[in-house]
Amino acid sequence: MKVFISADLEGTAGVVQWDQTSASDRDYPQAVELMTGEVNAAIDGAFSAGATEVIVNDSHNTMRNLRPLELDRRAKLLSGGPKRYSMMEGIDESFDAVFFTGYHAMLGTRGVLSHTYWGSASVRVNDVAMGEYGVNGALAGRFGVPVALVTGDDFLCAQAGALLPGVTAVQTKTAHGRYAALQEHPEIVRQRIREGAAKALANLSNVKPFRPESPVRMEVEFVSATQADLASRIPGTERIAERTVRYVHQDYESVFLWFLVAGTVAGNG
Repeated sequence: MKVFISADLEGTAGVVQWDQTSASDRDYPQAVELMTGEVNAAIDGAFSAGATEVIVNDSHNTMRNLRPLELDRRAKLLSGGPKRYSMMEGIDESFDAVFFTGYHAMLGTRGVLSHTYWGSASVRVNDVAMGEYGVNGALAGRFGVPVALVTGDDFLCAQAGALLPGVTAVQTKTAHGRYAALQEHPEIVRQRIREGAAKALANLSNVKPFRPESPVRMEVEFVSATQADLASRIPGTERIAERTVRYVHQDYESVFLWFLVAGTVAGNG
């Protein structure tokens, strides 16, 4: 059984502020240590449930956060960037399950450090609002792979649980606003993730890939009109409002790649 892990940082227990999330920040080393602990718990749970191979894609910011010497030696690490599929680099039809660790709620909601990719865009796919768990989960679904596990705060668990069919959601903390959270000791959270990962794979026959109906319509609402100006330069992009662009394609992979390019071109406006 082959498992793909997309590992983000903001949903990790103990991480509550932006100044914990970049390499230049004072509290970043501790945040990475916490992140690594949760990823290792997911890896351990996967192997205990019968996984034979686990690939971890470092999916936060520069994608050079996880320290190879501290990662469970049974897993393989994909780090660095930019990468064609960004947070989902390495996904293909050979995987049996996807785990999202350290994920967070979508932009505009009250989850801890909520945002969607660049933090400056809200996303709707076929009229359904979603965060990174949905945008990335649909790419996994494009390859026929279900999202079996998500870990993050209570808002992430509620949002992903409502969108991804059959997913096991493990709560790492309870949001008390966008920059505060109530959380248990990291070892308790890691044990919950370990058990959740094993449960997710044991229940895999009841988990279905997330596949938005084709043709796929993605609408991205930016925080500024300038961002929409820039993104609308991409061929095939339709400007549908002052700050909103739309792209339609039969194949979700093309929609996903358009999304990555649109966000890169738009920048921070």
